[in-house]
Amino acid sequence: MDLVDLITEKRFIGQEFLTWLWYKSDERGGTVLLPDSGEDITLVFEKHLLLEFGEGDSHEKIVCTGLQAELKEARTGLRMGKKLEQARIHMIRGEYEWHMTIKASLMEFRSVKVPKTMEGTDEGDSPEAVEGRLLDRIGLLETVYKTFDELFGHFMTIRTSDQWPAEADKLRSWIHHSDK
Repeated sequence: MDLVDLITEKRFIGQEFLTWLWYKSDERGGTVLLPDSGEDITLVFEKHLLLEFGEGDSHEKIVCTGLQAELKEARTGLRMGKKLEQARIHMIRGEYEWHMTIKASLMEFRSVKVPKTMEGTDEGDSPEAVEGRLLDRIGLLETVYKTFDELFGHFMTIRTSDQWPAEADKLRSWIHHSDK
């Protein structure tokens, strides 16, 4: 099996993770616990979700847009067997806020908007100040990636354990019975 076939075969893991993350966020009103650090973060699915269904000629894509509370159409899509492929997420960790789009099948981060920590004129335009701002930005991007690594690791721990059947039942119940 070549790499492309393997990626295609395993893409459901990213889709399950993104759906599970939406469920975990909704379960606690937008707050998700990072199990390794014990820290609560805000993780809100907002404005834009892309769901997919089928393969080949019968492949369908559905874009659901609106406010977070108005994503009932996306929930209906999940109930019909469509898979969450892309989501716009607002994350708050500590004093910083990020906005990003995540594509599930490849766990690809798109349009990551990092928080502004300082303006160019705050510390000048010297090479050291520019380097400091660049390193600050890299650190903020690294925080996003590490946060999602921790969440994905937790998901995979549950997904590959005997806890998964109970967690999957909760997830199915959330999909089929939640009409907030």
